[in-house]
Amino acid sequence: MSEQASSDSAPALPSKAVSNGAPPRFDLPIPDRADVITDNVLKLAEATPNPRLRFIFQTLIKYLHGLVNETDLTTDEWMAAIQFLTRVGQMCTPLRQEMILLSDVLGVSALVDSLNNPVEGNATENTVLGPFYTDDTVHIANGEGIASEGKGEYMYVEGQVLTTEGGPIPGAIIDTWESDSDGFYDTQYSNRSHPDCRGRLRSADDGSFGFRAIVPVAYPIPGDGPVGELLLTMNRHNMRPNHLHMMVEAPGYHKLVTAFYPEGCKFIQSDSVFGVKKSLVVKLEQIDDDDEARKRGFPAGASFKLMRLKIVMLTNEQFKSYRAKNAKSKETV
Repeated sequence: MSEQASSDSAPALPSKAVSNGAPPRFDLPIPDRADVITDNVLKLAEATPNPRLRFIFQTLIKYLHGLVNETDLTTDEWMAAIQFLTRVGQMCTPLRQEMILLSDVLGVSALVDSLNNPVEGNATENTVLGPFYTDDTVHIANGEGIASEGKGEYMYVEGQVLTTEGGPIPGAIIDTWESDSDGFYDTQYSNRSHPDCRGRLRSADDGSFGFRAIVPVAYPIPGDGPVGELLLTMNRHNMRPNHLHMMVEAPGYHKLVTAFYPEGCKFIQSDSVFGVKKSLVVKLEQIDDDDEARKRGFPAGASFKLMRLKIVMLTNEQFKSYRAKNAKSKETV
């Protein structure tokens, strides 16, 4: 390595090594057995000023040290884990978040999302946002299309945005996006010149909405990095079932991030990122009516699939109440 490369890759050292200023502890026993190490780390975590962070750190230490003890982890195994996490971090770029992908395939993203977005009754369930949302989208009117011609099999999506009491929510902003028939989102193409297979529209006065789309297809999450290697080590596939993303916002209502999964996909029970929820599996109707297809704006006519949806939103007050009740139930367990 050249001298220039070395100086560019590491910050200059200060003239003298200095402490971070935190006071030392004098009441920790010098370990004479393994469990003293865990006790000492937990005692040090007690000094964390923020109560919530203190609880999180102490719980993390308990479970992490418990894993090491229960598995009798070897030095080589722990070093392999460190090297794996290092490679996960090194794989991250502004366009690719391998660390989030790791969280996804371990089910942590889906679990955090479910705990933070509790619903009751008939409210539409949340699910993971995924890495392909972008604010760069096409604004369309009701009845228009989000996908350019030739991107996949015709599908029309229609439905209503409703309150939990069944009343309409007019003017709700509906963001929707999906992959094309080759299993790629528009942002994955290096020659992308404009948004495609994505759009933004508003619900009408009666809460209704409708737009032309394409039938979503199953596709693989990136498998060329350390997370892909992990899935193969676990003998797991890297496929996501076909789905249509939606994000719905309206004043006074909790923002809904969700997706709908047409039934029948062979990956629907083994989604690689655990995003499928039973209530989000929907049926597609086959419409073989050339006149109806052309009336809805499909230029080739013939036939299309129809997805009917009822999107039920929680008010901000309802969400806060359900979230507080969910957190309270965790405290009593």
